[in-house]
Amino acid sequence: MLKIAYLLFFLFFVLMNGYSFAQTFKKDTLPPKKILYFPVIAKSIETNWSFGLAGSATFRLSKSDTTSRTSNIQSVVLYSLKKQFITAINGAEYFKNEKYILNEQISYSSFPDKFWGIGNTTPDSIVEHYSFQQYYLYLHLLRNLGHHFFGGVLYEMQHVYKINYITGGLFDQENIAGRSGYFVSGLGLSLTYDDRNDAFAPDKGNFAQIYFNHFDPLIGSSFNYTNLVVDLRKFLRIYRKQVLALQGFSFSNIGAEVPLRSLASLGGANSMRGYYGGRYRDKQAFVLQAEYRVPIYKSVGIALFGSSGEVGHAIDDFALNGLKYAYGAGLRIRLTKKEKLNLRLDYGIGQGNNQGFYLQLGEAF
Repeated sequence: MLKIAYLLFFLFFVLMNGYSFAQTFKKDTLPPKKILYFPVIAKSIETNWSFGLAGSATFRLSKSDTTSRTSNIQSVVLYSLKKQFITAINGAEYFKNEKYILNEQISYSSFPDKFWGIGNTTPDSIVEHYSFQQYYLYLHLLRNLGHHFFGGVLYEMQHVYKINYITGGLFDQENIAGRSGYFVSGLGLSLTYDDRNDAFAPDKGNFAQIYFNHFDPLIGSSFNYTNLVVDLRKFLRIYRKQVLALQGFSFSNIGAEVPLRSLASLGGANSMRGYYGGRYRDKQAFVLQAEYRVPIYKSVGIALFGSSGEVGHAIDDFALNGLKYAYGAGLRIRLTKKEKLNLRLDYGIGQGNNQGFYLQLGEAF
């Protein structure tokens, strides 16, 4: 019944967003919106080349509101050369005068993946292949408290099933929680400070957010644990339109058992680029990263980036000699002038044999 319920919610959300898009062309309602539909060719270390269709809608929810940032909803359907299928909707809606902000992520994925075990020192050579299917839902409603502060409530749901792995391999040897499939459901609270001047690619301002999310059998969760996340970002205009972007990010789990895909991890298209997403997993993780963005000509720019991070079972496991690093460079191509939505082409290099190319929509952070 739970699976049917959130599938219906997924369909309802898609239909409602489709309905709102249809309204954007009425002359006597809100100002015109921009809706882009385009074929997608993407690449990351996790998926190799993938192909599909993407859509991006930018709009304002209020006719008279000229101060709020532009709302956006992005959708994508992708199929990769590794036989991975992903469909997702991500959005951020800014209500009148930014009194409320709603962030959402909804996705389904069928994904052959890789696993190296738990910890910060797992060698590249022990990699095991596994596969899973997953439904994911994340809703975060924020209320403006004044002076760029927002209080929020959030809900997260994850159903992971049809996990296929090597019997007697790393999953069994390390007794990985949730390896037979699971459902988790969590409620949480957040506090955010956000004075960035743009939702897609800010060139000045700050973003600071802390939230906790508690997963409990009382709301249908198979496991009892709590996430604690701290996300700090700063954007500095250095020279003309050149921007230095900085981020500090930590992800902590509190609880005896944390299921596989709720563990903290390093790697991916948005953090520690150059490492496979989930290359290192454990209960705790933190990452520091910086990116220098330089416009070159009209809608074309370049970016240089670097990052360092680590995972551990507990906070006192972190040590300077355990830090991982990654660095790289990329190309930026502006797709929409006013909203600064960029096509991002990055090449990241980590330690050892960890490196790869990313072709993505939007900035890493």
